[in-house]
Amino acid sequence: MRLEGWHLIIIIVLALVLFAAPKLPSMARSIGQSMRIFKSEVREMKKDGSSEAKDSQDASDAVEGKVVGHPDVTTKNTGETDVPPANRV
Repeated sequence: MRLEGWHLIIIIVLALVLFAAPKLPSMARSIGQSMRIFKSEVREMKKDGSSEAKDSQDASDAVEGKVVGHPDVTTKNTGETDVPPANRV
């Protein structure tokens, strides 16, 4: 009598049931949690991809900023601000 592939599968399944039976529920639970986490991460990546496409469209509407009312510009830095003087030696 020769051992074939399906014989080995039956032996492995029986060994798992006999020796790992107490651990099977916790293993199944951890696999289920891993699958849930994986699915939620894939969903988040899809959301991020769609929002990045919107952000790239908004980037073309960028405007140039300008500093208004900076203490160094308005008071000539007389020591009344916390901005260090520009020409200090």
